[in-house]
Amino acid sequence: MQKNTLKYSGLVFLAGASYGAQATTVKITYAAGFTWTQVVASQALFATVLFAMALLVLRMRGRHLAPLSPKQVLALVGLGLNTCIGTVLYNYALTLLPVSVAITLLFQFTWMSIVVQLIVMRRRPHAAEVAAVVVILGGTIMASGVLSITAGSLDPVGVGCGLLSAVSCTFFMFFSSRVGCGLPSIQRGLVVCLGACVLGFALCPDYFASGVLQDGIWRFGLVLGLCALFVPVVLFGIATPHLTPGLSAIMASAELPCGIALSTLVLGEPVEALQVVGVVAILAGIVVSQLPHLLPQANGVKKTP
Repeated sequence: MQKNTLKYSGLVFLAGASYGAQATTVKITYAAGFTWTQVVASQALFATVLFAMALLVLRMRGRHLAPLSPKQVLALVGLGLNTCIGTVLYNYALTLLPVSVAITLLFQFTWMSIVVQLIVMRRRPHAAEVAAVVVILGGTIMASGVLSITAGSLDPVGVGCGLLSAVSCTFFMFFSSRVGCGLPSIQRGLVVCLGACVLGFALCPDYFASGVLQDGIWRFGLVLGLCALFVPVVLFGIATPHLTPGLSAIMASAELPCGIALSTLVLGEPVEALQVVGVVAILAGIVVSQLPHLLPQANGVKKTP
């Protein structure tokens, strides 16, 4: 049981790490002159293309599609809509707030997931989960650099969008463990991304006519589709049914350390000592969350004379 928990926790960790590429890629895309609606539509489009290509490869290898009921399709499309709503809110927040503040607001999903677990599942979090959330939130504040920003200078609309993106992220992780769990991950992900496309193209109806594909947005859309939708949707779909919402949120906190590392390597953004301490704290919080699954194994090992 402990081995399975560690395995699925590792998959969620990788999904969170994949998300870390989103903020840096979005920032580069904005700098290239594209709008947030075009970014949202591109992310949904290229994730759908990636899932469609993967499904085509599986079909060529003789895999059969699982039958989908209308109820399952609607549930998966709804999950995709929620995913796209979160992307819209976060990307719009990035246009109004410093990246550090937007990330800090998004990371409120760690404690929100604990609250959902408590209310919906009637399950109290383990002491290790609570301790991990406290450590991760403290590390997030230090790592994001938000302490150096005056609160009065922040756009209230941006703050609201950032917090709502955290709510959307919480819902995504919770329902990922309940919607379409028995379906093949690629087929499931394709329907989810089709739901994201519905909202993406509703927000940017002139996407194809505007010529953004010819202008090169496809390069950024491919990275965003892969790192912010394809990989997370597949890995969350596989792992979250086997974990509590609180533990899933904690493991997904790998997003911030990876995001900071990418912004430093790709954008050349400086990293202060306090941010390094914050990253270490986040990683420590992730380790703390796994202690209940590591210690029983350690205690169960017989000492040799």
